[in-house]
Amino acid sequence: MIVINGEKTEYQGGTGLTEMLSKEGYQIERIAVEISGEIIPKASYSQTILKDGDVVEIVSFMGGGSGSADDDDPLVIGGKEFTSRFILGSGKYSLDLIKAAVEHAGAQMITLALRRANHGGMANILDYIPEGVTLLPNTSGARNADEAVRIARLAREVGCGDFIKIEVIHDSKYLLPDNYETIRATEILAKEGFIVMPYMYPDLNAARDLQNAGAASIMPLGAPIGSNKGICTKEFIEILIDEIDLPIIVDAGIGKPSQACEAMEMGAAAVMANTAIATAGDVPAMAEAFKKAIEAGRTAYRSGLGRVLSKGGSASSPLTGFLREEEREA
Repeated sequence: MIVINGEKTEYQGGTGLTEMLSKEGYQIERIAVEISGEIIPKASYSQTILKDGDVVEIVSFMGGGSGSADDDDPLVIGGKEFTSRFILGSGKYSLDLIKAAVEHAGAQMITLALRRANHGGMANILDYIPEGVTLLPNTSGARNADEAVRIARLAREVGCGDFIKIEVIHDSKYLLPDNYETIRATEILAKEGFIVMPYMYPDLNAARDLQNAGAASIMPLGAPIGSNKGICTKEFIEILIDEIDLPIIVDAGIGKPSQACEAMEMGAAAVMANTAIATAGDVPAMAEAFKKAIEAGRTAYRSGLGRVLSKGGSASSPLTGFLREEEREA
């Protein structure tokens, strides 16, 4: 008797791992396997024999947690260049809308969540993501640094590469990130060669600690996850943009294209959005609207926004030299 993804299964000791995976219909190239807490490299599947009492976890990706066409203004994260500054979340979509959302958003990076794998050849989200899009697995579900590290290692074993978005959340009501545990996970994973993009509550001291821990970017929340409330933490994010020498990516809470544009006008390096698009009436059209808003905000920021008067007004056209003074006064 072994346990597979939480269920007791009638496999006898001595069964080969490859044999079991094949019988259950798993796509080996799309999964990662952990046996009793140890991640098994794919190269070792054929030599791995299951024992009575083994606890087997089989995971794959699910929805989870070219924008700017200006090649002279790339977004650089972990040494990799992106011309898009729109990171698309893949949660809440039906799978048949993923491809359309990515293409209309012009996104070059998409988040994925790691969950127990479906057996029997069921649809996999990776089949719906266009070629060339960078996968950004997140550690959604992690309640502490140790769980986040475990998820990150499994995600790498599935074959997504070294990018990882750290999410450590043990507050089930507001879903606010635990900055302390996020810093701890970032330090561990950065030392293992991951390109770590931590999601955090916008606090300057925590952001500095994340930078020192080896983060490749900082991803402060604009508002609670899924709220669509906009940039409630604007002033704190502006402090991070001014003080932290890493890409600042506004993540969570962005509900409208105009709010994404505002984030870019502030000087954010990129915007991450999911719920606002996934819950829209026309998903592809909303994805394109966000793309255009992010491009406009970036162009405005680079152009240098005009001054703001604290009092009074200033005419945009001369008030003299056309009408006689006495007529104007009348």
